[in-house]
Amino acid sequence: MHRRRRTALALSTATLLAAPLLTACGSEAHPGAAAVVGGDRIDVATVQAQASDVRTAQQASDRSQELVTKSGQLTRVKLSGLIFGRVLDRAAKDAGVSVSRKEIQQIRSDAAAQSGGDEAVRTGMLEQRWVAPGQIDASLRQEVQLQKLAQAIGADLQSPAGVQAVGQSLTKASKALHIDVNPRYGSWDDQKVQLSTYKAPWITQVTPVEGQEQAGA
Repeated sequence: MHRRRRTALALSTATLLAAPLLTACGSEAHPGAAAVVGGDRIDVATVQAQASDVRTAQQASDRSQELVTKSGQLTRVKLSGLIFGRVLDRAAKDAGVSVSRKEIQQIRSDAAAQSGGDEAVRTGMLEQRWVAPGQIDASLRQEVQLQKLAQAIGADLQSPAGVQAVGQSLTKASKALHIDVNPRYGSWDDQKVQLSTYKAPWITQVTPVEGQEQAGA
């Protein structure tokens, strides 16, 4: 029962990681950069490659037209995920949290058992989170990080107080990284830990991958 609850949270909050991110960065100062996070560049080419992988997977689906239409903010979402990952890395490091390969494999195995197999996981992540098959493990790594960060600071992600505590930890990490975003993608909000141009707050998108409405659409 505990494992099923953990898995549901794991897959549901994957959307938290898909939704967040961006700030005002001078593209002149960082040519070719979509964002600069903690002094490290996230190149436009990297963001475009991630979006392209999702589009390729979508086009192979029998729901391709619907999926492409609903994911109009795909490039922004992928940049959001990349930046949020850096913020989460910083918050996790500050809390002394690390994630093993075994933990990622376990959460994926649990998700497959709950949803009807790994193919169902791939389909759900693509259709509801805009995550390509090759991006699933990275997304689930962030999922494990988020859970372990909450545990490390004594927060319960199923309670408003716990959500607020994790949000404060992420905001602190976000501010410390001095995130600079190319204005073509929007602006970054440290308090909400998300793009100001992306309307889905990271913590409110708690929707199971299987059998629920699409999150972040």
